[in-house]
Amino acid sequence: MRPTSTTRPRALFAMGRHHRDTMFPPAAVQRLSTYVDIDPAHVAEDFTDEPALEDVEILITSWGCPVLDEEVLARAPALKAIVHAAGSVKHHVTQACWDRGLVVSSAAAANAVPVAEYTVAAILFANKRVLEIGGLYRDHRSPLDWSRHFPGFGNYHRTVGVVGASLVGRKVLELLRPYDIDVLLADPHVSTLRAAAMGVRRVELDELVSASDVVSLHAPALPETRHLMDARRLSLMRDGATLINTARGSLVDTEALTAEATSGRIRAVIDVTEPEVLPAGSPLYSLPNVLLTPHIAGSLGGELHRITGSALDEVERYCAGEPFAHAVHHAALATSA
Repeated sequence: MRPTSTTRPRALFAMGRHHRDTMFPPAAVQRLSTYVDIDPAHVAEDFTDEPALEDVEILITSWGCPVLDEEVLARAPALKAIVHAAGSVKHHVTQACWDRGLVVSSAAAANAVPVAEYTVAAILFANKRVLEIGGLYRDHRSPLDWSRHFPGFGNYHRTVGVVGASLVGRKVLELLRPYDIDVLLADPHVSTLRAAAMGVRRVELDELVSASDVVSLHAPALPETRHLMDARRLSLMRDGATLINTARGSLVDTEALTAEATSGRIRAVIDVTEPEVLPAGSPLYSLPNVLLTPHIAGSLGGELHRITGSALDEVERYCAGEPFAHAVHHAALATSA
């Protein structure tokens, strides 16, 4: 980390200008300016012919940051730290950054909060059959025997399977603790003892899928997790069970999910898809047993200020010579989003 000094380090915004304008309003810029020397009007959306790189010590990045490759780093000899005001750093932090010894921070923990909140709301609504009951009530406009239509519905001692003890996955586990819900966890990197310490039971993925009333995905997008929920695994889900995906679209075989959902056998709450925007003719838009949302689980609107606050806290720590609270470690990237 940077030793304390009376000289403020030079910093530069590197992100899409829209994100700079949204995430760093005047009050945030004023706070940032007490720690670093920065031109708040200057935003690097492209590092080509970027003169500010020459003396920058801290890059404050977010969505839309250009890639930091060897050529860019060669023009930034003073660069020591990257503070990412967003989640994953994989899109712009390259091997060259690690070889250079740069310290990197991410606001992934801050961004995990709204994703987990969305997920827990989806779990509770799914088990309560809120969407289906709301639809029937809208159509009939009179009371029905809901227990006859949805026998056993509700959240009491239902089984929820969490796939992946990521930042979001762990936050979901934390938020589920107050409820009378039985929670299973599948994650090849988590031991049985560690899972028990989290208050959950570790099982293999196939067992989790077949035993759960709700299966919630929180694994990273890696070659080995592509189509983690394929036709075979989707077929293991209980009749009437719900699949929730707030992680990455590539975790689910869209064609297989469409077939299962069209049959009416399972339900789904899907916030991320592959492709990112489904074709207009996809049945997933209109099926009554599917809630499809346009990648809104993560930080949006006022939730972005949590990310901004996290990034500003990290800049303050760096300038005080303290370690990052949310440092990104190179070795961990192989199994993270």
